[in-house]
Amino acid sequence: MATAGNGRDPVMADVARVAGVSHQTVSRVLNGLPNVKPATHERVVAAIEELGYHRNSSARALATRRSQVLGVVAFDTTLYGPASTLLGIERAARQAGYFVSIVSLTAITRETIREALDYLAEQSVEGCIVIAPKRAAVEALTGLRGPRPLVAVEGGVAPDLPVVCVDQAAGAHQITRHLLDLGHRTVWHVAGPRDWLEAESRVAGWRGALEEAGAAVPEYAHGDWSPRSGYEIGRTLAARPDITAVFVANDQMALGVLRAMGEAGRRVPADVSVAGFDDVPEAEFFSPPLTTVYQDFGEVGRRGISVLLRLLDGAAEPAAHAPIEVVPTRLVLRSSTAQAPDPT
Repeated sequence: MATAGNGRDPVMADVARVAGVSHQTVSRVLNGLPNVKPATHERVVAAIEELGYHRNSSARALATRRSQVLGVVAFDTTLYGPASTLLGIERAARQAGYFVSIVSLTAITRETIREALDYLAEQSVEGCIVIAPKRAAVEALTGLRGPRPLVAVEGGVAPDLPVVCVDQAAGAHQITRHLLDLGHRTVWHVAGPRDWLEAESRVAGWRGALEEAGAAVPEYAHGDWSPRSGYEIGRTLAARPDITAVFVANDQMALGVLRAMGEAGRRVPADVSVAGFDDVPEAEFFSPPLTTVYQDFGEVGRRGISVLLRLLDGAAEPAAHAPIEVVPTRLVLRSSTAQAPDPT
């Protein structure tokens, strides 16, 4: 490996000297700009490798006023949905050439969100994404103006902010319709926590499908997304022989319902069909494998980053007029659902 001399790290001028080109040509190659001859491009790349040159991101930020860093404010990242959304955003940012700085909050208030955005601004982020699955987060974001462009992800309808979200209601409607089409007279529901927008939307989709079919709309209980809460609610449902179909608002609670049904001697799906939501990686290995709804968190990340980058480039509509980006769901059929048992 060649050295820059004087024991210092190589700089762009050293690359230009070794490649026999101008400083501007090296800059064009590093920034992926056109109008560089293939042979010249190869000489510059060879010189970079020979010298072990690495770009100085701080110097580049000073020169371009672009830090290539985006901020993310997240909540409840121990749960599958928020954690997967965060991963999708980070991967999409990396593919777009950006790093991510993350602030994870345990309490959601206007003050904590403001503090998080101010902290990220101090880190010179170019823009921010807020993962806002709870109603409290959306309410805290309403009318909030940060020092950087801001996008809400999984936020339902967030006034004055661009939003990217999964079509939760459509997914719940689709899986409820699937159960009705199997001949079940109605479908019972285990809902998520009351303050989660996703839980509200899944209840709305479930209820809408039942009402459209003229089916009875049973009372439903709220879990906390955990298998234990699904198990506790499932024990009550399992004691009702008239219940033949249950739609559970996430796969983890569905796991608890499956156990409760098994302990009560209710066979799945011969006696009762059970369906979930999320399509966690383990869902196909449940006993029986779980029918569920797939959420494309990678697409959520890609769209969230795309909207934010359009804002940074001045190519997006003003926030108040920006349409909501809605990511569709997909029904995943497995063996936990089947034709309704013969009532006789």
